[in-house]
Amino acid sequence: MRIRTGIHAGECEIAGLRAKGVAVHVAARVSRVAGEGESLVSCTVKDLLAGSALRFSSRDLHTLKGLSEPRLLFAVEPQAPEARL
Repeated sequence: MRIRTGIHAGECEIAGLRAKGVAVHVAARVSRVAGEGESLVSCTVKDLLAGSALRFSSRDLHTLKGLSEPRLLFAVEPQAPEARL
C-alpha cells in the first residue's frame, strides 16, 4: 500500500484526544497535495530540519483550502539504505 504524508510544525491545542488549531489544518492540507507514496513538508519543517541528512525538492507554491496565503511545499527525497545509518 502506498500512502501520502503531509508534515507541518506549529502550535496546536489538545482537546480531549484530538489535536486542533491552524497547524493541524495545514498538515491535513499538505497531505492532500502529496501524491501517492510521497511525503511533503511545509517550508517550516524544511527550515527546522536544516543541517539534517534529509534532502528536499521544491514542489512550488500551493494554495491550501482555508488558508489565506499560498504555502511553499517540499518533497522529502528518498535516500539510499546506506545513507540512513
